[in-house]
Amino acid sequence: MDRHFTVTIHDENGVRQFNLHKFVKKALYYAAIFLLTLAMIAVGTILYLNDSVDRMQLKKDNIETAYNDLQTQNSNLMESMQKTQVSLVAKKEELEELSDSLAEIEQMIGLKPIDNETLEERVSLAKLSSSQRLTLLNLIPSGSPVEYNGITSKFGYRIHPTLNREEFHRGTDLKAAMNTPIYATADGLVEWAGFHKSSGYGNLIILEHVYGFKSYFGHLNKIVIKSGQFVKKGQLIGYTGNSGMSNGPHLHYEIRFIHRVLNPYYFVKWTQQNYNEIFEKEKKVPWQSLITATSRITYQPILTQQLSQLEQR
Repeated sequence: MDRHFTVTIHDENGVRQFNLHKFVKKALYYAAIFLLTLAMIAVGTILYLNDSVDRMQLKKDNIETAYNDLQTQNSNLMESMQKTQVSLVAKKEELEELSDSLAEIEQMIGLKPIDNETLEERVSLAKLSSSQRLTLLNLIPSGSPVEYNGITSKFGYRIHPTLNREEFHRGTDLKAAMNTPIYATADGLVEWAGFHKSSGYGNLIILEHVYGFKSYFGHLNKIVIKSGQFVKKGQLIGYTGNSGMSNGPHLHYEIRFIHRVLNPYYFVKWTQQNYNEIFEKEKKVPWQSLITATSRITYQPILTQQLSQLEQR
């Protein structure tokens, strides 16, 4: 027998009856749907949160791995920097020692470092080989133009032997008998070869050399070269004499650098054996610039027999 409850309500509007069994069934039905929906939402939320947690954990693991790798790289970098620092300190000490040694060499050969000049450039200037020295000695007047037997009149102020008044002597008078052979002291071009009345030098030879140098040979008896001719170091150019304003046979020898007179004696005595002395004695010449200009030139001189005999003597 199907049991159910009926609720009767009497009011001013009349009598109303409610079947309690159907009401309870509907309530339970809606409650079940609500709980089921709530359960599904809860399960979905839990699954979503679990997935989010897994993804966050994966990101955390990746970050920790990257952090550990970065720590390792940083440790290696610090170790490398420390080794580099130690190496730099050692190199700095070596460079300081090298610079000090180079400064001694530069002082010895008369070179002064130029501002902002690198150590490599300074070394390249200082390490001139014997062939490079020979290049400089052949391009710039060096050695005696005659067999050296001393000098009769020095460079500088003196009483002129014929004018009997004090004048500046632009050259050096080398002692030589009449018709002593004269040889070019450097490669050059003959600028003048003949009698030079206005200077008082009589028969005069002027040789023009590289880098602004000129050499003068005065009071000659005979000239064996011509103007415009190219001559080599050691080549015979004339013979000594007593022409012009002269009081006896000798060779008046001058050296000029860009119209400035230089003391020829330093150049007469300039050889491979005392190569460095001229850098200290002759201050009117920018030797460092000249050495830079000739440092990459290789010179193969053709020495004459006469010059070889002079050098041997």
